[in-house]
Amino acid sequence: MTEGWNEFYVAVAGAAAALAGLIIVAMSVTIKEILASKSLPSRAAATISSMALILLLAIFGLIPHQTDVLFGIEIIVASAVGMIPVLVMSQRVLTDTELPTASSTRWFRVFAGILPVALSLVGGVLVVAGSSAGLVLVAATIAIVFVTSMLNAWVLLVEVQR
Repeated sequence: MTEGWNEFYVAVAGAAAALAGLIIVAMSVTIKEILASKSLPSRAAATISSMALILLLAIFGLIPHQTDVLFGIEIIVASAVGMIPVLVMSQRVLTDTELPTASSTRWFRVFAGILPVALSLVGGVLVVAGSSAGLVLVAATIAIVFVTSMLNAWVLLVEVQR
């Protein structure tokens, strides 16, 4: 089922590793401001864990001669572990009384964090079931994580300075 996806996973692995490194460096520049917040450390952790998740998905997709079922199980396990920092971030964003943001903004941040990992979990289940739609959901996960990680990097590097 993963035939034809090799180049996609190669590109994702390289881009995810590079972007994760850049995000870590960017966060190190504003680490005092990040640590001074109740919710930003967990947001930073969720950003890095989401990047690590898509890097792992790409690496798993590149393992030669593995069965689709094994690949699906790898997706499910990585996604379940990747959900932990996202849930911690969600709880902290929703309960941070220092954040001067509307409730709808807080819920959007939670949704944007949970959505890609949930898509990945469902994608893994579909891959195990033999459906190629699972690979499309994994690709959607990867696209969403790239976008949300760049937005979070902007917040962690620039917006914390305001």
